Amino acid sequence: MVSNPNSYAARDSAVLLHPYTNALANENDGSLVITRGHGVYVTDDTGKEYIEAMSVLWCTALGFGNERLAQAAAQQIRDLSFYHGFNQKSHTPQIELAERLLALAPVPMSKVFFANSGSEANDTAFKMVWYRSNAMGKPEKKKIIGRVKGYHGVTIAAASATGTPINHQAFDLPIDGFLHTDCPHYASFAIPGESEAQYSERCAQSLDTLIEQEDPDTVAAFIAEPVMGAGGVLIPPAEYFKKIQSVLTKHDVLMIADEVICGFGRTGNMWGSETFNIKPDIITCAKALSSGYIPISAVMINETVYQPIAEQSAEIGSFGHGFTYSGHPVAAAVALETLNIYDELGLVEMVQAISPVLQNGIQAFADHPLVGDIDGVGLLGVVALVADKATGESFPANRGVGPFLLERALDHGLIIRALGDRIAFSPPLVIDQSEIAEMFVRFGKALNDTLKWLEIGQ
Repeated sequence: MVSNPNSYAARDSAVLLHPYTNALANENDGSLVITRGHGVYVTDDTGKEYIEAMSVLWCTALGFGNERLAQAAAQQIRDLSFYHGFNQKSHTPQIELAERLLALAPVPMSKVFFANSGSEANDTAFKMVWYRSNAMGKPEKKKIIGRVKGYHGVTIAAASATGTPINHQAFDLPIDGFLHTDCPHYASFAIPGESEAQYSERCAQSLDTLIEQEDPDTVAAFIAEPVMGAGGVLIPPAEYFKKIQSVLTKHDVLMIADEVICGFGRTGNMWGSETFNIKPDIITCAKALSSGYIPISAVMINETVYQPIAEQSAEIGSFGHGFTYSGHPVAAAVALETLNIYDELGLVEMVQAISPVLQNGIQAFADHPLVGDIDGVGLLGVVALVADKATGESFPANRGVGPFLLERALDHGLIIRALGDRIAFSPPLVIDQSEIAEMFVRFGKALNDTLKWLEIGQ
């Protein structure tokens, strides 16, 4: 049990059910309680400082404590603290933000719909797809295809599109109408002797077969992250999306790009879709849209998606979907100022300049006895822990190697994330060269602590 019953950790365990947490473990051990943040650093309730090497949850592109974002929120609260977008009402921040997003889009887009999270954005995208199919007289064309290890959120439909067991087990998910095709991670799933191009072709053929088996007239959309985030920072082969989109075009299946993690510079372009040459019909984004400072997400749709929806809404009398806080003026104002700061920083160029430091830093661990697959793009990176370096064999899940390393990282003042035994790095985009170097010094200490623990255990 938590030793001090009056501590924040003890108080936390008494009142909170945490997301993505073993509830009984939290009762016993309590949580790490963060009280302050500045730049790439956060401080806990004991005064200990950490490098936040995950941008919390892939969000805080501008780091912590940005005064301009605080001022943008404060000024908007003074000017117009809240208004909605229902029933042909609007306000200037959401209009201006929609204009900015359409101007930034990697392919021509027609309209923007605002929500509050990536999960809500993806659920909204699916509802739009279904609404559109009905409007086009194709009531059977409703199935959504995600991918094994893909992650799209935790609301009922978004979790159904997600391809990880923990999001399905005991929740009675996925619901009907959601299918999953191959994970595009070459290092994990290629067969011996298969090139990346051949692997990409096999993934595309597998998708084609799935659509044919289900009947193309029943399959409406395919959703994919440019880089799979929560699934393990899984980066697709260069030709993968080109081959996938050929299949989608063949069967008249919409492409939804889930840019919740990859959007706004993370991969070295403004959008992951640009990095991997994706031509989406629908784009969902969130997280770095406001640098994580306030909840907001967006769905962008092209004209071929919008027009049938518009006509159906006229026939019914309303597009009967929306959230109280869709396009909240304070959130929209913060997002606008975030985009202003990105422009002034030259965000894409900045990430392109600093990303080799991150990628080279990760590669420096290639010879470590515990390290197998290493990969990354932009300011995303991953180090896979392996039991056998020669074969790439993973540790048994019940060995808890990834979680042990995370605890040692905390000891050394570093917050990272274990996706199984794949250790992810996604630092704030404003991180500098010296901070990256210190991040890897602390990671190296945690990695060596883990090696010693395993050697003693053997």
